[in-house]
Amino acid sequence: MDMSVLDFLASVLRIATPLLFGAMGSILSERAGVFAVGLEGMMLAGAFGAALFTFLTGDAVAGIAGSMAAGAVVAAIVGVVSVRLGADQMVTGLAVNVLVAGATSFLVRTASAHAHVPSLQAALLSPWPLPVLSGLPFVGPLLFSQPPLTYLALALLAPLNFFLLRTPWGLTLRAVGENPAAAYAVGVDPNAVRMAAVIAGGAIAGLGGAVLVLQQVGTFTDGMTSGRGFLALAAIIVGRWTPWGAFAACLVFGAAEALHLRLQMSGLPVSSYVMQMLPYLIALAVLAGLGRSVRLPAGIGRYIERKSA
Repeated sequence: MDMSVLDFLASVLRIATPLLFGAMGSILSERAGVFAVGLEGMMLAGAFGAALFTFLTGDAVAGIAGSMAAGAVVAAIVGVVSVRLGADQMVTGLAVNVLVAGATSFLVRTASAHAHVPSLQAALLSPWPLPVLSGLPFVGPLLFSQPPLTYLALALLAPLNFFLLRTPWGLTLRAVGENPAAAYAVGVDPNAVRMAAVIAGGAIAGLGGAVLVLQQVGTFTDGMTSGRGFLALAAIIVGRWTPWGAFAACLVFGAAEALHLRLQMSGLPVSSYVMQMLPYLIALAVLAGLGRSVRLPAGIGRYIERKSA
């Protein structure tokens, strides 16, 4: 196969990686019955946490841990306000997105007070070609010569699918998202399950921000997620709230972004701003075509009032 085609497909996988982390995190939240509208803020917080901890320690592992912690903190805010206090989940998510955008903008300027441009630098993670496997024709360059966080995203897909469909904990989480009253009747605390799912989902979504900083850009700047959280939400809707379905949708959106980058480099007389719209236009088209028939988890968005013993 032409190497340019292989390079394009490999870049699609790399570009889809932050979307995939965001999608997996939001699947946990929404399957438990909590809208993941704050996903953009969780990913942006994860990007800031990755940049800050890598900048302070010089260790990418610390940056990855920082991204998960930052994403989990933002998710905990969403959980407390919407799950514990009963605020509207959609409004809470949107408010958190705005809060994180402002907070990270302030914090990056504080951390880089003496720099000409407000940003935090971090060394990019190099690809890790796997011995023997990276030499295989076609699949070697495509799947086994990727950066480490891409491997991690792919490695999480099967365990997450197994957790949701084949374990008692996954069954409980899905039951809370479908019928929280029935779950409560059998002795499960739906609010506790929802809080755990939202925070775990936020930690995973934070890794999506880490990918942007540590694998794609090498720096943190204002609003660098640029709507990727909303693309990840579109991916889970198209993918019917399943890890593998969301993965397929993320690849479609990743291909759209990779294509727009190729078109920019080709020198076509088209504004770069118009080309940047391409992934979002494709997301809207896919949602219009495939998203109309999807069925939300039955209990999503419903406040569960705590009952006294």
